[in-house]
Amino acid sequence: MAKRITVCAGIDTGKRKLDVAIDGSCERLQVDNTAEGHKVLLEWLQRHKVKRIGIEASGGYEQPVVAVLRRKRFVVIVFQPAQVRAYAKFHLQRAKNDKIDAALIASCTAAVKQIYPAPDPRLSPFAEHLTMIDQIGEDIMKLKNRIETCRNERIRAIWKEDIARLAKRQRTELKALVAALRQYPDLAERLDLIHSVGGAGLPTAVAILVRMPEIGRLTREQAAALAGLAPYDDDSGEQVGARHIDGGRQRLRRALYLAALPASMRWNPQLIALYQRLIAAGKGHKRALIACARKLLIFVNTVVARGTPWQDEPPAAITASATAG
Repeated sequence: MAKRITVCAGIDTGKRKLDVAIDGSCERLQVDNTAEGHKVLLEWLQRHKVKRIGIEASGGYEQPVVAVLRRKRFVVIVFQPAQVRAYAKFHLQRAKNDKIDAALIASCTAAVKQIYPAPDPRLSPFAEHLTMIDQIGEDIMKLKNRIETCRNERIRAIWKEDIARLAKRQRTELKALVAALRQYPDLAERLDLIHSVGGAGLPTAVAILVRMPEIGRLTREQAAALAGLAPYDDDSGEQVGARHIDGGRQRLRRALYLAALPASMRWNPQLIALYQRLIAAGKGHKRALIACARKLLIFVNTVVARGTPWQDEPPAAITASATAG
């Protein structure tokens, strides 16, 4: 029987141009990163019978073409830049330009063994909206830091006015985002389940829903790894290094870490007990908070998987299942 081959393409994304290559072929294409260029790209891909396409995340410039390709039922893999760099390093590929990068991404795409389902397309605009809300919060923190070192009362007053204006905008935008999410019954139900967990305030619940659409369909280890809260070994031979977290979804990890402090001090009895136990065992404050953030996410994942709201004092069997480890 003839072996069926999936034709794979790679796209190197720029602000204005898309460079495209087909794995194992000399065929190349460059088009504008515009709606008109995307039409030309679609025709070219269909003519060459391409089924799977890899594209490197590039500061959001890849998002419009990814949306177009997925609407046309192409299998699209969005690579993190670190993945493509690691693949190039493995193959000792040192030369770099847009055409070479497109061919490299095509080869990387062909090498992928496991294809994950595409994310819910409804969440893309919500993620952009949430990022704007996060950025408003970052601007508020910058202004607060400036006030700390400012001695001019007039300037301090101006920055305080800006903080009040931004805080009002942040609250308004969060309210609008929640209202938009609640237009979809399934998303509203999932949001309520997440929000039911002690310590998962509404901003945290929105962050988990939007930034981890896989929630409830993951193992506890997978959830922690995706959020960048999984402790990794650093051992070699007889040397035993300190465990550390790495990678993951940065904005989601930050939201969970910020939620862990009030959750482990006031809102969630199980996280309060966990924090106190870790501190008593000699763990530092930051390590204890990271462990609480990881446990909070595990609680949320369990609640969404079961489809039942959180209980402060669940039955012993459920407690053992959800909080062990």
